[in-house]
Amino acid sequence: MDQQASEHGEEEKSQAMSSKLPSPRREVARLQSDSHGGPDYAELAALGMGPEDVLDFSASTNAFGPPPGVAGALASCDLSRYPDRHAEPLRGALAGYEGVAAEQVLPANGAAQLIWSIAMAYLSPGDTAAVLGPTFGEYRVASALMGARVLDLSAEARDGFRPDLPALCERLAACKPRLAWLCNPNNPTGVYLKEKAVVELLAAAQGTLWVIDEAYRPFVCGPWHTLGLASGTGNVVLLRSLTKDCSVPGLRLGYALGPEPIIAALYRTLPPWSVSSPAIAAGLAALPGIGRVRDQLADLRVSAEQLRAELSAQGWPVLPSATHFFLIEVGEARSVRARLLREHHLQVRDCTSFGLPQFIRVAARTAEDNARLCCAMGTLR
Repeated sequence: MDQQASEHGEEEKSQAMSSKLPSPRREVARLQSDSHGGPDYAELAALGMGPEDVLDFSASTNAFGPPPGVAGALASCDLSRYPDRHAEPLRGALAGYEGVAAEQVLPANGAAQLIWSIAMAYLSPGDTAAVLGPTFGEYRVASALMGARVLDLSAEARDGFRPDLPALCERLAACKPRLAWLCNPNNPTGVYLKEKAVVELLAAAQGTLWVIDEAYRPFVCGPWHTLGLASGTGNVVLLRSLTKDCSVPGLRLGYALGPEPIIAALYRTLPPWSVSSPAIAAGLAALPGIGRVRDQLADLRVSAEQLRAELSAQGWPVLPSATHFFLIEVGEARSVRARLLREHHLQVRDCTSFGLPQFIRVAARTAEDNARLCCAMGTLR
């Protein structure tokens, strides 16, 4: 048999084997994954860089680093043992920190895992999931994976991405979603809805399970108290994170707060050992140092105000934000991001995946770091 005939036979054999493979669920086959901030290691390698060579303004974390005690806790962590199956020591510590019963708290491998867990627990094919956008893409991805119809309720750039509350309430009342996702403060816009606005939204869709993602709440000056929304037998789950404010994104650590029946349902969806031993150790070490973290975040807000003012002075349209991250209108975000990375070793967030191809998102860092960004942005004018 000649080589060509042999190769043809192998190809037919491969096709025959492929036709016998089971197909994934329709929702999985159709799913479009989302992109996120932070370094793309393959991209950096192609540019001859490593993550240590890049100053990252794309990840909206605390640039001042983790609280004291975290590094020591990680160094002494015993990796030869399995972690507590459901992170009960951390669960108890978080309950004490939040002032709720342990049954109202659920730690997980980042808030992202909880987003998928909520979708798994409460969405079925044909249900409607409302996403108040433009916002974090995992709400859409997790909802679509469960076969839900995703209803995009996005605010407009001309309104500074602040939602038109009467129109939004009307849409919610009409569609009666099974689940509604609200990121507050919102990523990537930095819009923060006050209590009155959120209460209006909840009243417009009373039979809906509301998930309020508060991962960036610590970065807001004077946030309102939301814990009462997630108590009793209500229909609100709060998502919070230690990843962002405590600056441990490499560990993945978030938690849900909510009524006991909802937390119990989510508890059943999580695989055992969702929270690793290092994440448990870091969380337990971080909580006593939250006071110092709050001081750092206050400094970061000042740094963000200065950065916004300097970029605006250069002529960049900078949108207002309640957080340390904000949007900048740059025309073509993809090319601006590429130039900053390639020419200046600075990474910003291209917001095309949010449906905002003309915007980049920048998270303020230290004054010295911000000066580097301003200098680089000035070369693009």
